[in-house]
Amino acid sequence: MNDFLDKINHLFNDPELRAKLVTYRWPLAIAAAIIFILMMKPQYFWPGLLISLVGEGLQVWCFATLNKKKDLADKGPYTVIRNPMYIGRYLLILGAVAITGSLFLIIVYTIIYYFYMTNRVGREEEALKEIFGEKYAQYCSNVNRFIPASTKFDKAEIRHFDWDLFFNNNAHWNILSVLIGYWVAYLWIF
Repeated sequence: MNDFLDKINHLFNDPELRAKLVTYRWPLAIAAAIIFILMMKPQYFWPGLLISLVGEGLQVWCFATLNKKKDLADKGPYTVIRNPMYIGRYLLILGAVAITGSLFLIIVYTIIYYFYMTNRVGREEEALKEIFGEKYAQYCSNVNRFIPASTKFDKAEIRHFDWDLFFNNNAHWNILSVLIGYWVAYLWIF
């Protein structure tokens, strides 16, 4: 079993494959969107939208607290877990997948996203160690990767939301694209 998992992790860390996926990400995303729109079922639209909005809300909050490679992100949702952006993105896409009503697709998506997320985070954490050094090591010792610890959180730190970062990280465009995507899905389904 470890051999199998090692092969999967190696695949998700393969630089050539990652470069090809980045190169073709837009055509792949458009193809996936078309497939999902064709598979969507009206009875799952509203629950799927709700799941996606929770994910989008978490992503937007991350955008409003993240000053990439300049400041250690340790406020807002980063107070609770080290990688809230990936959890938000997972939920955002999960909502779209859920609208198909296919448990099989939900499971396959979850497995693929798990390997994507854990491998990507592993690579990012190595880079963050180099950028922030001991400060990042201390942060890692206090804040879990994906699951909140059962400690008390500073409410002022959690409430952090910086409008300049919100716009600098293009959160407004992200929100607009999600709304347009769901508007198109709504028009198609109903």
